[in-house]
Amino acid sequence: MKDIQPLKVSAPSLQGRAEGGSSPAFLTVPRKEAGYRPIHDRIHDFGEVEQTLNSRDRQEQASRCMDCGVPFCHWACPLGNKDPEWNDALYHGEWETAYKLLKKTNDFPEFTGRVCPALCEKACVLYLTTGEAVTNRENEAAIAERAFLEGYVTIEHPKRNGKKVAVIGSGPAGLAAANQLNYMGYEVTVFEKNEAAGGLLRYGIPNFKLNKKIIDRRISVMEQEGVSFKYNSEFSDYSEYSDYDAIVLATGTPVARDLKAPGRELQGIHLALELLSQQNRVLAGMEFSKAERITAKGKDVLVIGGGDTGSDCIGTAHRQGCKSVTQIEIMPKPPVGHNPNTPWPNWPIILKTTSSHEEGCTRRWNINTLEFLGKDGKVTGVKVQPIDWKPASPQGGTGGGPGRPIMVEAGEPEIIKAELVLLAMGFLKPEHPQYPENVFVCGDAANGASLVVRAIASGRQAAKAVHTYLLTNS
Repeated sequence: MKDIQPLKVSAPSLQGRAEGGSSPAFLTVPRKEAGYRPIHDRIHDFGEVEQTLNSRDRQEQASRCMDCGVPFCHWACPLGNKDPEWNDALYHGEWETAYKLLKKTNDFPEFTGRVCPALCEKACVLYLTTGEAVTNRENEAAIAERAFLEGYVTIEHPKRNGKKVAVIGSGPAGLAAANQLNYMGYEVTVFEKNEAAGGLLRYGIPNFKLNKKIIDRRISVMEQEGVSFKYNSEFSDYSEYSDYDAIVLATGTPVARDLKAPGRELQGIHLALELLSQQNRVLAGMEFSKAERITAKGKDVLVIGGGDTGSDCIGTAHRQGCKSVTQIEIMPKPPVGHNPNTPWPNWPIILKTTSSHEEGCTRRWNINTLEFLGKDGKVTGVKVQPIDWKPASPQGGTGGGPGRPIMVEAGEPEIIKAELVLLAMGFLKPEHPQYPENVFVCGDAANGASLVVRAIASGRQAAKAVHTYLLTNS
């Protein structure tokens, strides 16, 4: 499809649009993002990198929503958010109405408004036609923040139905399940193995993307509404919760993919979450000994893995004062701008440049890790090799079954200098035994590692399943 450039014309005032009622804002108002704090400023702290627009600009951005006859944004969102409806309310300055519409489908818009990749925006008709989707994610975050600021987030006290549900895990899936079940009248207790709630929201996502006070604020609301939280409670077996009418397992994907190359035992090689979770704990006031502390200060850092977790490692390394950062990925470099293999309205698999990448990073693709090198027990570098991918024959061949590409050498081995290596290659999908019928699994624990928005959707679905089960078996 030929690229179409957005029209760059003067935007009519909000007052004029309100009085006229039919001005085609999607043609006359260009997309405007809040953007990031300047690099030279943000790399020296862990404050959130994203800025905000003023209320007038935010309402003007909401006016760009076309209220499509078939809203593909609604289709693309795992939660089924009704973007056209709350964008229209926002455009008209009806912030409370916008929040109420948002709350119907999304328990935690203050989370997704910060960390969601905005599947809805890539399915927006304006993204297809002009490359400039409606700023749904930023609009969502603005609505949520205004709701807390203006008191639209009220404390509800649901009528209890006499039944109890245990939720194991307080990540986005567990929190969503607990929140929905609480509103349905169940007495809900959330058991969390760590010292605070949030799961990967708290221990995996850096503060520069999600300030942890945002999580604390929501947990406080849930507690006031009747949800109980028990921390430092390690899950071992569902039979421990026999006092509960139903159990929701939302334990996430605790096992990260490791890289068992020679030299893996060297000091200075860590799984990504070892760095990220420790840094978040340090910011929360926890202390670690010098031997325990994982830091990039003054070091050449190598991140193995090209996804969002790898990006988070890059941003964290900069804030810790690294000397340099290199990120390698075994898969090919994604296409830039458009990928015919992932046509609209599907999520486009294209090159993504994050705020952390903008802060400085050498990025390389089609690189295979061969060996970790070291001296005196500490890592000093990584031996890698450029590779290529060739399609397998229909009958299969070396490297996998039919249709699976085969990795082949494409260059001579080389050494990348590194005193800190971070493995960010994703997580293994958990395997579960056959549970009793009153045990429900949701989120990453059920589906494997995925997005926060999908975890919230899964938690909501689990709550509905629990409710149906208990009504049927009461």
